[in-house]
Amino acid sequence: MPKHSVRRLVTAVLAIFLIAGFLMVDSSAQKRRRRRRAPSAPRITNPAIYQPSPTDGTNSADTSNTNTTDANAADAQPARPAGEQDPEAMKKTIRTLSTQVDKLNDKLTHMEESQRSLVDLERLSRAEARSAALRTELRDVQTKEADLEARAEDVDFALKPENIERATAGYGTTHPEEIREQRRRQLESEKQRIRKQLDQLAISHTRLDEAIAMSDAEIDRLRKKLDAADEAAIQNAKTKNASEGASSSEAAPRSTPTPSPFPER
Repeated sequence: MPKHSVRRLVTAVLAIFLIAGFLMVDSSAQKRRRRRRAPSAPRITNPAIYQPSPTDGTNSADTSNTNTTDANAADAQPARPAGEQDPEAMKKTIRTLSTQVDKLNDKLTHMEESQRSLVDLERLSRAEARSAALRTELRDVQTKEADLEARAEDVDFALKPENIERATAGYGTTHPEEIREQRRRQLESEKQRIRKQLDQLAISHTRLDEAIAMSDAEIDRLRKKLDAADEAAIQNAKTKNASEGASSSEAAPRSTPTPSPFPER
């Protein structure tokens, strides 16, 4: 029994020492943590005392009133959805786009009219050149006709019997009638040849007259068309200038009278 009691006593003492050591270690660790976490003492400084000027109160009051008025005005305006645009801005954009479209249409129309005018001018120049060439050819035909007609008259004059006899009188022959007959046949063949040439020239003359008439009609038509296009262009320009002047006068802002700073006496 005494041995068992001594052992128990020794064991209890050791246990007490161990527990006391653990407690001391834990307390020292907690003290260290507290020392680390403890904030530094704040420094207390006296702030500078602000003394307002006499005008600061008025300015601050005006500023506060202005801010209040702006806030009230902003609150009074209805909130506009994000996808909705200003109707006035949309109308202005539409007017701008329509004006640009009208200008583009005018330019295209002017370009088409200019192209047509250039084509008509080219056709007119060609028709005039063709008419001039036809007239030159006609003058050549008329000259040939005059020469052949003059030659035909000479042949008719030479075919007279007395002229044939006079032309063959110088030949020394015993058969003068054969020479006169040969002379007459020569003159008759020449007369027929001249007549055929005159007929061909007459056909050419008629053909040239018809071609010149058609060319002159084409020239007259093209000139009238060009004159009408020029008149239409001038009229369109006048109308456009008048409309632009009217629109600019309507779009110009009206001047409002400025009140006089001095009171009326």
